[in-house]
Amino acid sequence: EIEKALDDLRSVGCDVITFGQYLQPTKRHLPVKKFYRPEEFQYWKEVAEKKGFLYAASGPLVRSSYRAGEFFMQAMVRKRNQEMGNGELKAGEMV
Repeated sequence: EIEKALDDLRSVGCDVITFGQYLQPTKRHLPVKKFYRPEEFQYWKEVAEKKGFLYAASGPLVRSSYRAGEFFMQAMVRKRNQEMGNGELKAGEMV
């Protein structure tokens, strides 16, 4: 189900994805069904990157806005550099 959602997102041009852990804010909210292990977050990050997402943030405390602008810009610079034959960020290119 997650992999299909990733494919659908990529098919419409989505470049950034975040995976985080739902935490029940109060007793009135839905309970947590499962706590995910760090290896599971890492797995989905790697799957997203292999599918072509420019940036994937994945971890128990990651939220949808988690350093999004900074990492998106870094990914764009990295992609540009890879297209030019140099996959590394240069000094001053960090956001």
